[in-house]
Amino acid sequence: MSLVVTTEDVPDGERRDYWHNVVMETFVPLNVAITQDGSFSGNITTDHLSYLQVSTVEADAEHVTRTESLISRAGDEYLLVGLQDAGPGVVSQDGRQAQLRPGDIALYDTTRPYTLDFQEHFRMKVFQLPKRLLAVTQDDLRLVTGTTIRSDEGVGALLSPFLSALSDKAADYHPAAGERLAGNVADLLATLVSERLGKEADRDTIRGTHALRIKLYINQRLADPELTPELIANAHHISVRYLHKIFEEEGLTVSRWIQRRRLEECRRELRRRAATNPTVGAIAHRWGFTSVAHFSRAFRATYGMSPSEWRAGQGSEPA
Repeated sequence: MSLVVTTEDVPDGERRDYWHNVVMETFVPLNVAITQDGSFSGNITTDHLSYLQVSTVEADAEHVTRTESLISRAGDEYLLVGLQDAGPGVVSQDGRQAQLRPGDIALYDTTRPYTLDFQEHFRMKVFQLPKRLLAVTQDDLRLVTGTTIRSDEGVGALLSPFLSALSDKAADYHPAAGERLAGNVADLLATLVSERLGKEADRDTIRGTHALRIKLYINQRLADPELTPELIANAHHISVRYLHKIFEEEGLTVSRWIQRRRLEECRRELRRRAATNPTVGAIAHRWGFTSVAHFSRAFRATYGMSPSEWRAGQGSEPA
């Protein structure tokens, strides 16, 4: 369900402060200056597709600034993609200005100062995702921020309508579909950056980014006993063979990596002290083990003691 915030029910005299706080809470710490006299109106609709935040901002004229001091307060490392949907806008970063008309796109990075300037009523669709999940080097990304990506040129002609439709339907997607779509956005952005710089995407960087996304996917589904390499590969539109290749650097198969993460969560839960502790079997089932005997064998092989022995000797962490 979408989160909608609006100034509609806020008294005129309180709207500016309210809007400033809303923008900061939705994105990252920012200074928001309302540049028009009289009454102000604005609203933000936000959805999440896995790690991708999708927001539509519609408001009267304003000037938004992210400064060095704000970055030092909360150094969130995100890439933001602004798709201008109505009215003109200007995104400035790294000494460049992206002049935006409806359909145009600009990239901006929360780890460096930037400004957004809207001199009249506007609507912008903003996509925010962690930089670490992008198959793009920091140096390459720095070369394309604050530049105008036209909706009728190159990858921009594909990305602009895709992002627009994604924003409009974000609240309707099933979580599994949302995960895949977030990955599609990240891949398209990597392709866009490569096109802008006239180079091919680095394969090692792409593989590393895939590994991060896949591990995030696994961690969110550890409790599912049906979590298999085939399911993971299908969810990320890759072959099982390529999935195993991604995990070669871990020195484990995919299945063993999943088991290790499940054991870590079980061990952590077994340390907790509470008035009523769940049984070893309940904890094992909670984290995706279908057989308590198999869980106990795997736990002993990994940690050198049984789950009950670990609980008795290590159970000192309060719940």
